[in-house]
Amino acid sequence: MLKPLLLSSLALALAACGGQAEKTVVPKTDANGDLRYGGLVFKPCALGGDRGQGVEAQCAKLEAPENHAAPNGRKISLAVAMIPAKSQTQSDPVVIIAGGPGQSILESYPMLHPALNDVRRSRNILLVDARGTGGSHLLQCQEITSLDETFEGSDDPAQMRALTERCRDRLAKTSDLRFYTTADHIQDLDLLRRTIGVDQLNLAGISYGTRVAQQYAARYPAHTRTVTLDSIAPNTLVLGQEHARNLDAAIKQQFARCVADAACKRNIGDPTALLAKVRATLQAGGLAPVRYRDPTSGEWREEVPRFGHLGGLLRFYAYRPESASMLPLILHDASEGRYETLLSQSRALSGDIGDSMALGMHLSVSCTEDPEIRTRPEDEATIMGNDIAEFIQAQCAVWPKGKRDPAFRKPLAGKVPVLAISGEFDPVTPPRYGDEVVKTLPNGRHLVLPGQGHSVLTTGCMPKLFAQFVETADAKKLDAKCLQRLKPTPPFAGNYGWEP
Repeated sequence: MLKPLLLSSLALALAACGGQAEKTVVPKTDANGDLRYGGLVFKPCALGGDRGQGVEAQCAKLEAPENHAAPNGRKISLAVAMIPAKSQTQSDPVVIIAGGPGQSILESYPMLHPALNDVRRSRNILLVDARGTGGSHLLQCQEITSLDETFEGSDDPAQMRALTERCRDRLAKTSDLRFYTTADHIQDLDLLRRTIGVDQLNLAGISYGTRVAQQYAARYPAHTRTVTLDSIAPNTLVLGQEHARNLDAAIKQQFARCVADAACKRNIGDPTALLAKVRATLQAGGLAPVRYRDPTSGEWREEVPRFGHLGGLLRFYAYRPESASMLPLILHDASEGRYETLLSQSRALSGDIGDSMALGMHLSVSCTEDPEIRTRPEDEATIMGNDIAEFIQAQCAVWPKGKRDPAFRKPLAGKVPVLAISGEFDPVTPPRYGDEVVKTLPNGRHLVLPGQGHSVLTTGCMPKLFAQFVETADAKKLDAKCLQRLKPTPPFAGNYGWEP
């Protein structure tokens, strides 16, 4: 059973006069049969239904100024969804913020929904696609996503710059690309809060969404009840700058597990040595086309294996222990000239990424907020090298930039209750980032989930701990011993997975 609210939390709900408890803000059905939540009108909808994961919800549109400093200028429409509480007793909703930058929370939410069963017992869950993503004035660069799917020319910064210019010119006809940043998103979130008529929000950010949550809490501390940070990006972090270093460290940890596993070592060998061999072969070029089956369409394809295929697979398969456990086997097959699995998995991955990220919004965020990114000599020998920095520099050279708050890099501080969670093997936001963030938060706590990767809110007993934190607003009192039952996914020792 969830713990009752602390008396200090209840005190926040007292009205300024008379000491009476503030009336709970509850969505109500109006005379037309529409559901009204403050000033927003919601209608029934399903999230993710096109992927067979439909979640019943209520959807609305929120009109916002494209430039909040010019409220009478161009307006954009923001897609909002609500998953009503089972029995609402609290006014402060839980707001889930997606990663990326560029991911749509309305599209990705169905994967989270089963794990949020407890947190929505008494509170509504609110979702709003960040401007430039999903249903909120989408800024997509088809010019670049189609390139990613073929890998042809995707290692050429000059070509990427030219394609970025084409995307910029097309999107600029209907959008001022300077106003699709984190600063604009947090103003949208507060506009939503004011429109529905609630005083405080419980923010839960995932990956890049943790940056959004920290920035909101810093700018609107009185309207922030709790903050949950899943896979933390500190305000001090230049997005993309440490990807190469972090990926190599995570891959090293995963490969060490194969060597320590008798069956994996016997059947696969040393994945680090295999990686060096396969990398050298792919970078040398001259390989013949390989015929393989497209895992999505089932069609037969022919393609020349390139290091771009392997690099992308290593980068994104390391996010989750289940997929990371396959990497030693894929390398083993490739080292013996069997590239079919490498190509088919890479094909499936590139399609998923291209569909899920709004690259125009991604560039508006990165180019405005992370201009410090640089190529570094120490990254040259890593799996990714300086590719990310080179591409971001090439693209941002031609992309419009907004204004970054002078206090943007300042760590979040103050008394706001914060629960930070990390995966032990996270290749992009490693646990040391969570340790850094809670140093300035006296009411913060950092939990590391053993054997896990990126985005861990739905893992093990974490959903119940999350619900308890939102209910009590006290991370320090959580009994997190249940997380120690988590175990790493064993590495594949052959085509049938791991041995018992």
